Amino acid sequence: MEQKVHQGRNVKRFREMLGIKQEALAFDLGDEWNQKKISLLEQKDVIEEDLLKAISNALKIPVEAFQNFDEEAAINVIANTFNNHDHSNPQFAGVINNSPTFNPLDKMVELYERMIQQQKEMIEKLEKLINK
Repeated sequence: MEQKVHQGRNVKRFREMLGIKQEALAFDLGDEWNQKKISLLEQKDVIEEDLLKAISNALKIPVEAFQNFDEEAAINVIANTFNNHDHSNPQFAGVINNSPTFNPLDKMVELYERMIQQQKEMIEKLEKLINK
């Protein structure tokens, strides 16, 4: 099976969900980085593991999220969680799933909670900078 996960797009997706600008990520990655290099990075299908680890540290998101998150797969998991092919009772058709798959959704919730925590920390840092 070919790799459908686009790591650069995932970096961009998670960076945007955290409300972090390309310039801010570039700053966190070091002197040799700038907004343009981040933009180019986000267009790459595959990102070197060392660089993914640095981005993971900067965004506080596990490396696996960039490597494994596939929007299509996530949508399928969510759709399948609420999809039931038993139409014996039309009132509940498509609502009840006899074998729900919670694990991927739990992981997404965990990821969102971590992202929200990071955003709170970022706001606290900014408030400290403003108050200096």
